[in-house]
Amino acid sequence: MREAELPLFSLESKHPIATFDIVGFSLPYETLYTNTLNALDLAGIPLFTHQRDVNHPLVIAGGHATYNPEPMHAFIDAFVIGEGEEVIHDIIEVYRRWKDDRESRAELLRRLAKIWGVYVPSLYQDFYHSDGTFSHIETLWEGAPLPILKRIVPRLPPPPTRLIVPYIDITHNRVPIEIMRGCTRGCRFCHAGMVTRPVRERSVEEIVQSIEKAIEQTGFEEVGLLSLSSSDYSHIVELITTLSERFSNKHLTISLPSLRIETVSVELMEALKSSKRFSFTLAPEAATEKMRSIINKPIDTKDILETTRSIFSRGWTTIKLYFMIGLPNETLEDVEAIADLCKTILKEGHRLIGHRAQVHAGISTFIPKPHTPFQWSACDRLDNIQRKIDLLKRQMRGKGLKLTWNEPEETFLEACLSRGDRRMSKVIFEAWKHGAKFDAWHDQFNYQIWLEAFQSANLQPEFYSHRPRPIDEALPWDHINIGVSKRFLIEDYLWSQEEKTRDDCRSTCFACGILPTFSNLRRENPGDYWRCPQVLSPRRPKNKPEFAYANTNNLR
Repeated sequence: MREAELPLFSLESKHPIATFDIVGFSLPYETLYTNTLNALDLAGIPLFTHQRDVNHPLVIAGGHATYNPEPMHAFIDAFVIGEGEEVIHDIIEVYRRWKDDRESRAELLRRLAKIWGVYVPSLYQDFYHSDGTFSHIETLWEGAPLPILKRIVPRLPPPPTRLIVPYIDITHNRVPIEIMRGCTRGCRFCHAGMVTRPVRERSVEEIVQSIEKAIEQTGFEEVGLLSLSSSDYSHIVELITTLSERFSNKHLTISLPSLRIETVSVELMEALKSSKRFSFTLAPEAATEKMRSIINKPIDTKDILETTRSIFSRGWTTIKLYFMIGLPNETLEDVEAIADLCKTILKEGHRLIGHRAQVHAGISTFIPKPHTPFQWSACDRLDNIQRKIDLLKRQMRGKGLKLTWNEPEETFLEACLSRGDRRMSKVIFEAWKHGAKFDAWHDQFNYQIWLEAFQSANLQPEFYSHRPRPIDEALPWDHINIGVSKRFLIEDYLWSQEEKTRDDCRSTCFACGILPTFSNLRRENPGDYWRCPQVLSPRRPKNKPEFAYANTNNLR
């Protein structure tokens, strides 16, 4: 495209991207950063926000990686912090009025900063201590909010049903339906579980109707019931049973993401049996009870074995298990226990269904993410990670066992980017300039380019990845308020060191900051807008108050 001087264009209308008013990027993970720069460059849009004028598109971004927006601050005009269903309309309206008024680009950015959930990094200045650690951030314009409150929608809008149907085979060739958003489990490593609070659910009726419309519009034969943990959906058995009955003549496949062992009931397995499924996925995350207590996933090993026995005995031939290595306070014995547990589960499968039984273990490496109790922890060192992977590769040999893993260098980069500050933008730019792109693709990832980029920026990557943070150190993302208080995160971090666990907060409120109360809801205070009834279910008991819907126009 560069050789032919062909600018990046939209797939639908073939218009050059640079002629659009607004260009939006979804950044669910950090290794998309160089692709963002590549897309801007191919479109002919200046990479740096300070180089753009009124003739250039407004460049916005959202997604889970933007809960720490600082590494990409130099390239994005405005970040959406939180959920986008409502705020995108606010952004478009502000842009339309600004265009009618023919004001400066600086005025557009100031107007955007007044929208709840929008962060305009050019209106802020960062400061550092002499040792290189982050000090604080200040506003450069008195109207810029500090902190920036995440945006949520109190009721999930109807799911999309008129989907684009691909004419080639794709990885997720199905109808995706989000059945719930948020999580109440409190796994200490899980970024999504913290930033998506509070939990909100769709009704069984709405989900079923949406699936009917989507199948009619698309012809897909598989439906993915999506959430952070679909088995935690309050009415999951009723939903699966209803779908099996409603679509019995359509041979519909029902797909669920990884299920929690503590919520996988026999009743749910029986309901799933009617769906065309050959593998069952569980996420124990750790193989010893000590490690599961540290990460706040308190499951007894005997319960794991009982669940897997029930799965095999009901016709599934393959069980997929997700584990993490490199967790805080982990030993080689804890890693070896992963292989031992997999072998024990496979042995039970052989006893129940013979040699058709298979166990697949997916190994990911722990990355300390912002806004989690483990944000103060260090990422494991490359040589330690490799030693643990090599151990599992030796131990997980044999028919019926399969092992997949992440390369240590990929983990290292993601840890640097996820915990980076504004200085990281120079690293990203240097890496992209020297050819980095598609960093999440194994065949495209170039570790050496990134090491040279850090050197060019005069930064030590280990400063970001391998350095544990004192709990009184200011963090580059502290000005982003996700609703969960830092006090709660610190307490949970300290509890992890004592192997102390919390219950599911559907049953016990731990005052994480998203309060389970609705008294005195004030529309002028966005913080009240997030208040949590522990689970915002469409079938809320009559004695629970309704979640008041604040008018976003009063929150600017």
